[in-house]
Amino acid sequence: MSMQHRTQRTSEVPTFSPATVSGRRKKSRISRLCQAGFALGALAGTFGIAQAGPTVSTALTPALQPASLPAADAAFVDDLEKRTFNWFWETGNPKNGLVPDRAPLPNGAASIASVGFGLTAYGIGVERHYITRQQAVDRTLTTLRFLASLPQNDHVSGAAGYKGFFYHFLDPNTGLRVADWSELSSVDTALLMGGVLFSQSYFDHDTPQEKEIRDVADKLYRRIDWTWMKAHGPWLSMGWMPPHTFLPSDWKGYNEGLIIYLQALGSPTHPLPAETWKAWTATYENQWGDFQGHKLLNFAPMFGHQYSESWIDFRGVQDAWDRAHNVDYFQNGREAAYAQRAYAQANPGDWKDYGPNIWGLTACDGPGDAQQVYDGKKRHYLAYSARGAGRDYILDDGTIAPTAVGGSIAFAPEIALPALKEMRARYGDRIYNKYGFLDAFNPSFADQKSYWVDGQQLGIDQGPILLMLENWRSGLVWNTMKKNAYLRTGLERAGFEGGWMRTKTATSKSVGQSL
Repeated sequence: MSMQHRTQRTSEVPTFSPATVSGRRKKSRISRLCQAGFALGALAGTFGIAQAGPTVSTALTPALQPASLPAADAAFVDDLEKRTFNWFWETGNPKNGLVPDRAPLPNGAASIASVGFGLTAYGIGVERHYITRQQAVDRTLTTLRFLASLPQNDHVSGAAGYKGFFYHFLDPNTGLRVADWSELSSVDTALLMGGVLFSQSYFDHDTPQEKEIRDVADKLYRRIDWTWMKAHGPWLSMGWMPPHTFLPSDWKGYNEGLIIYLQALGSPTHPLPAETWKAWTATYENQWGDFQGHKLLNFAPMFGHQYSESWIDFRGVQDAWDRAHNVDYFQNGREAAYAQRAYAQANPGDWKDYGPNIWGLTACDGPGDAQQVYDGKKRHYLAYSARGAGRDYILDDGTIAPTAVGGSIAFAPEIALPALKEMRARYGDRIYNKYGFLDAFNPSFADQKSYWVDGQQLGIDQGPILLMLENWRSGLVWNTMKKNAYLRTGLERAGFEGGWMRTKTATSKSVGQSL
């Protein structure tokens, strides 16, 4: 499963200089547990399991609309979105466009997934008048030119990628693979391409710079050899290590891999066979079922419901698997948010503050590998881990991640917005700084200031907050991506029908010319 990639970003992220790299990321065994099919009981002894209640019918349409917000709520949403945008704009390297994995972290690595979210952020910044269109053009073009100029080869060092894919973590100055622990990542390349394809479709003016954006974006996408990454059968590998070793895990089971397969199916140069999608969805069945009274395709951490959906509007759009189960991926994300909230209300682990407006489990930073007594019980706490609650597994040490809620606001604003407001009001500036919410906090873990709060923000957690806020408010990212012919081709080859796909959307200029 996909946790292998998320859990490499521990709170003990090594720092580096251009000349030396020290330390290695700890790797969680969560992904192996998932692929081995461990039941909920595998983690029950330490973290507790909520009992499933009767199935609850969740309305298909979010009840809260941005236009109906009271002035104070609208001001809060404005403030959160602008602060979160500023994280990408101000922490990104203006000389080459690379965005850090996390900040603040002196000498920290850049993350290609952060770059993908950042490229998308710049269009949002234009529409919200945070920056000018010319500023966004300049930063986007700088980023795309730099990515296209970086060496691609199978050498252990001295390259940024291979076969069109990029290494997960890059030196923020040179753009080269940061160290030998960084894998060539299929999912992080796909998240990067989410931003690349957004840029291709958003910058549609007939100017030399915007035409170059479209052309360079086209080059970056078309050169990815998706067929090469299919190492172990019909599924894509999670990644590769030079000089010739594919990671043992493939993209199976429902998770954020949706966007990888759709991009691979939409490729005009190295497309996967159309039947790949059926092979992918055939691995879903063990995840389908009831959790906390909600029937859904389970994936315990919320990020698995948010990454693909940040760029793709799945409302009313269904593949064959969806049609057979009377669901779509948007509604599934909505059910997942409600199920997580219900889990927090049930609070089987008796963690502090959990309730209807304090909830949200996903992969995030944590207090560290430690034990403390809380509420009369000896508790084990974790560092960066793929926390989550679902039918597939539960991993919960009392750590709340605001991105789990903020990245769900387009799915279920009527429960997400009150939760964000409550976190802001209850914990104040300890968890909310000039860039919005810090990555995570744990009211049950005592430290010098009474409870633990992270000191950093992560690009892969800031991104869903920003993109899904804007999708809820205006649909900007979704509507822009509907114009991208590569994405539409991927959806069509995967068998998606309905919703906005009933209408032929005008494609962005370079894409239409390239197909």
